[in-house]
Amino acid sequence: MAAILSKQDIQRLLQQEPPLVEGYVNLKEQVQTNGIDLTLRNIALLQSSGKIATMDSHRLVSDLAPLVFDGLGFVDLMPGAYIITYNEIVHLPKNIMALATPRSSLLRCGVTINTAVWDAGYSGRSQSLMVVYNPQGFRLQRNARIVQLVFLELTGETEGYHGAYQGENID
Repeated sequence: MAAILSKQDIQRLLQQEPPLVEGYVNLKEQVQTNGIDLTLRNIALLQSSGKIATMDSHRLVSDLAPLVFDGLGFVDLMPGAYIITYNEIVHLPKNIMALATPRSSLLRCGVTINTAVWDAGYSGRSQSLMVVYNPQGFRLQRNARIVQLVFLELTGETEGYHGAYQGENID
């Protein structure tokens, strides 16, 4: 039976090599009872259309234009869609997958984050879609905690992720 990892399980996996998550801002604040908060590294505007076809070789993701943070590390966002990149690099073992959900304070401001599944065996610095629904806009600071990543232990080990985004944004 699959199980959601506890804080103690997460802390144990953070000590392994490679660690479950690295590149965090403040581990003490980020590790939660049933997950770990991911923080904002950068944010960008979508600049072109994209394309998903039946063959991965025909996939075309949208071009991005990075936004600039002000002197206090904030960016002011108007309603719309943005691509965010997290500070943290996730290294999932072949028996653990992850799902993320926006932090409740973000939702209470009229902002959400949509994510895909973090497949077992994935390693990289992920990106997600942030949508500002608040007609007044939203002010966001670099390194703010924005989603909680929840880890699920699979019933067994799988072959692991081998897709196009393996190792993404690791610099």
